[in-house]
Amino acid sequence: DEKEKFEPTVFRDTIVQGLNEAGSDLEAIAKFLDATGSRLDYRRYADTLFDILVAGSMLAPGGTRIDDNDKTKMTNHCVFFAEEDHDAIRNYAQVSKG
Repeated sequence: DEKEKFEPTVFRDTIVQGLNEAGSDLEAIAKFLDATGSRLDYRRYADTLFDILVAGSMLAPGGTRIDDNDKTKMTNHCVFFAEEDHDAIRNYAQVSKG
């Protein structure tokens, strides 16, 4: 049996690209995440997925983003960039729960 490689940066790039293509429509983002879930191993990359949905990119220990300000490795469609009101944050939380 060959072990499957752990490639969180490839996972990040796929998720970020899909989120950016979905735009700011949370329903389109939810549909993308549902469709992608059958192809990508969300359990294996749970920490990376959480980082992206909350902070917009992968996080290093200590909480700094690992994207080198490369816009193709980050998304603004995340909790950190959401409007600062209860309803907006709740909507992002509902997308994250799937």
